[in-house]
Amino acid sequence: MSRLTADFWVRAYLARLRLADIPAFITAKGDATAGAVLVKLATLDGQARAFQRSFDLMTGDRAWVVLAEGDEAGVDAAVARQRGFDRDLWVIEVEDRQGRTLLDEPGLSDT
Repeated sequence: MSRLTADFWVRAYLARLRLADIPAFITAKGDATAGAVLVKLATLDGQARAFQRSFDLMTGDRAWVVLAEGDEAGVDAAVARQRGFDRDLWVIEVEDRQGRTLLDEPGLSDT
């Protein structure tokens, strides 16, 4: 099965967020072809959550899982640690008071 490049997926994700009037920004640009993507959700009340893709060895499925959550400074520190481990990591910051990321929608949840 072919996989989308990281750059293509990020651009498509940002477009989907724009269509839903959800502000989002690339805060760290990773490798255009094979970089992993981390999504940080800031709910604009001092709280945040960071999501990363995880691979389930039992089912072969990929899913978005929470990497860190809590106060935004703590989540930012966790994101910075991940960037320290992986310089090819993309970081997308989503700002939404309702906590929407769209990561559970078809085309975003299963690729």
